[in-house]
Amino acid sequence: MDEAPPTLDELLREAADRIQRLSPVDAFAAARAGALLVDIRSELARGRDGVLPGAIHVPRTVLEWRFEPEGSWRNPHVGDLERQVIVLCEHGYSSLLAAATLARLGYTRACDVVGGFEAWREAGLPTSQEPATSAGADAPAGMSGPD
Repeated sequence: MDEAPPTLDELLREAADRIQRLSPVDAFAAARAGALLVDIRSELARGRDGVLPGAIHVPRTVLEWRFEPEGSWRNPHVGDLERQVIVLCEHGYSSLLAAATLARLGYTRACDVVGGFEAWREAGLPTSQEPATSAGADAPAGMSGPD
């Protein structure tokens, strides 16, 4: 008899076992100390709610391509596999799965923000309405530098 596929709750528990989860305040402190903040939210959410100053935007749909260590589509702003990478989404669920994927790609210090952007904003941490940089209209998604 075949084993039943995992539930979403099981997938989230497995992902949480692979990575460290940070509070928004701890994530902010880590970013100030040199960790890379990665915003995986959609352009719509970023336009509506704002961006995180200093974060790079890598939409979830292209995350693995932008972080593949030897990949030709890797974002040049990512850094090495030992750099702490903190993934943030809207509410802290997609980022949990995304950070676990980065851990599988070899990022030894991949983590995420519990509660996502919503918790970041509720903690009174810095946000901005406009990204500081743009990769240009013709650039592939997820290739720009920090906001």
